[in-house]
Order: sequence, then structure tokens, then C-alpha cells
Amino acid sequence: QVQLVESGGGLVQAGGSLSLPCAASGSIFSINVMGWYRQAPGKQRELVATINDGGRTNYADSVKGRFTISRDNAKNTVYLQMNSLKPEDTAVYYCNVKGLRYDGWFISDKWGQGTQVTVSS
Repeated sequence: QVQLVESGGGLVQAGGSLSLPCAASGSIFSINVMGWYRQAPGKQRELVATINDGGRTNYADSVKGRFTISRDNAKNTVYLQMNSLKPEDTAVYYCNVKGLRYDGWFISDKWGQGTQVTVSS
């Protein structure tokens, strides 16, 4: 069985930084895309950033230049480094993987449980 374990959320002042790691556990063979999404109260879940197995990244316009996504394939872990945080970045951040292969099985789409990020003004 595969699980996504997120950590690193918390409370930070505007202008501060946080790093969110997400590790996929289990006998994983490969993961196509790893990424982070977020959902603020009363809003729909939205893309923050993704990175594919070739290292190609994609960012929401609202975080470009402030957030950096990276991955360690040996550890099946994706990282989101968030700098220059703003109050509007406050949300629950969800880890997501697409195209995960393990033990002969394939999972097209899997979500983590979410971690709260709160940015105070």
C-alpha cells in the first residue's frame, strides 16, 4: 500500500519561508508527476506547482518567483520551498502524485491528507 506523508506546515509571518516535504512510502517503482495543490477556505482546490520525472516544472502564476518545487527520486519525495509568503498563501496544502507504479500496480492519481499553512500579516 502506498501513502503520501506531508509535513512542514505551520504559522509564519508575511515575508517568511516554509518548506513542505511529501514522501511517498511503499515499494515504489516510479512516479510520473509529483506536485502540490492548495485549498483556501471557501475556494476551490488549485494547482501550486508540479514536477515530472524528467524535472520539468510548472507553477501557478501567483507563486512564480517565490516558490520552488523539487524532487528526490531516490527518496520518492517532493519538496515545496515557499519564500516571501503572503497572507493570501494561507490554505491547506495537498501533495499529489500521478502515474505511480508499485509492486506491479498502477495508481493514476493519489492525494495526501493535507497540511495547513497560515501566513499572518
